[in-house]
Amino acid sequence: MENETFNSVTLQLEGLKVIETSVYPVFLFFLFSYLFIMILNIAIIVLVWIDKSLHQPMYLLFCNLPVNDIFGNSTVLPRLLSDLLKPQSELIIGYYECVVQAFCTHMFGTTSHTVLMIMAFDRYVAICNPLRYSVIMTNRMVVKLTVSAWGSALVLVGILLGLTVRLSRCRTLITNPYCDNASLFKLSCENVVVNNIYGLTFTVVLLTASIGSIVLTYARITMVCLTSRNKSLNSKALKTCSTHLVVYLIMLFCGILIIVLHRFPQYSDQRKMSAILFHIIPCSLNPIIYGVQSRSYPLTLFISAKV
Repeated sequence: MENETFNSVTLQLEGLKVIETSVYPVFLFFLFSYLFIMILNIAIIVLVWIDKSLHQPMYLLFCNLPVNDIFGNSTVLPRLLSDLLKPQSELIIGYYECVVQAFCTHMFGTTSHTVLMIMAFDRYVAICNPLRYSVIMTNRMVVKLTVSAWGSALVLVGILLGLTVRLSRCRTLITNPYCDNASLFKLSCENVVVNNIYGLTFTVVLLTASIGSIVLTYARITMVCLTSRNKSLNSKALKTCSTHLVVYLIMLFCGILIIVLHRFPQYSDQRKMSAILFHIIPCSLNPIIYGVQSRSYPLTLFISAKV
């Protein structure tokens, strides 16, 4: 009986607290958001695949974003849609399924940063070494950058979840609409100091590298714009950079908000909504901002102008 009480293989999800009259509007909002994200991201991948003129490092690296957006939302939203139509007592998930979902969720969040970092490297090379861009950004380099983005996220998240699954469990309630690492290790009655230290280190290293890459890249773009006499080019570059930064800052804000709100149980409803919007908002805007504007992406113009 004790083994059934502790280390239970069946967990209860807390789910979203939605009043009965709002269930279907909320359901339709999440459904259309999911369809919107899937259709746009798949369309961009197909476009880059079939249009040989887009088989360039910039676009190939960009394709990592829609792939990650599809992966991240397919992990969370279908299950969330199903759970919205169920009573609280039926929101049950198996422990191993929960671990897999938590792993995929953190892979999505981490890869969102690492992909932006390799895209920042591409922009940095294009601006600082435009004459050597084609020599540096070869197909081999694109593969290396892609593997490094996904591989580093895999290792970091693997260690994060590995430290959690080693813990015994004395609780069964996941205080979240979907599984994540923090919700999982809160099930344990053991000392989780190691988990907290690694989680904090992981977050600081990832955010420092991510923010540093973005700041460096756009600082260089700004410097080039200030020294360029092409007013039209400057306007397009600054417009594109500002919209990219808005998307990045939204993703960054949602991510940090989730981390902070995990420390304050009294704001659980706000944390749940922030966790879901972390998937929906950036993934809805990425195809529009990165995809629609890719044809007039300033770095291509920088390279052409300097060469």
